[in-house]
Amino acid sequence: MRTAVCTLLLLGASMTARAQAGLKHQEVDLAATYSAERSNLTRGANFWRQGGGIELSAEAFHGLGIAANVAGTHINTAAKSGAPLTTITTTFGPRYSWSTKKVAVFGEGLIGESHGTEGIFPSTTGALDEWNSFALQVGGGVDMRIAHHFAVRAIQADWIRTQFPNGATNVQNTLRLGAGIVLRLSK
Repeated sequence: MRTAVCTLLLLGASMTARAQAGLKHQEVDLAATYSAERSNLTRGANFWRQGGGIELSAEAFHGLGIAANVAGTHINTAAKSGAPLTTITTTFGPRYSWSTKKVAVFGEGLIGESHGTEGIFPSTTGALDEWNSFALQVGGGVDMRIAHHFAVRAIQADWIRTQFPNGATNVQNTLRLGAGIVLRLSK
């Protein structure tokens, strides 16, 4: 939770600095998305977690900007273990956007933290039911503009790497697919 608050504060400070610098065009987007994540395991079955996320992004200079993403997903039984798994991933970093009047395409590379809870995380001291991990998120998406301040996120696809204990490699490579709505807050 601290990571999410720090990320949003940094993004807010960046947007305030831009406004004080007198830049004429300021593009700020707030997106709410449905997400599905396919997790891979070193042993056993892969599984899908369902959830959603919120993303705040701001363009700083000629398509370059920053983004902050908070997403949570859940599954009742992870990989036939009988245990549920909930993850909340908070990431922040650079984004590049290219847009026309109807379409905006973006790519981003974000880093942060993922918090896993309600799961089984084997460690040297025994199995734990929650764990914090470094998170790396790389991906992009396409927004279709419907009106001046409204767009539909047609697709967002991200690769997410986490390092939760799993009794083997302690590495997860996850595919996150999402879609949703975008509120465009232009200056």
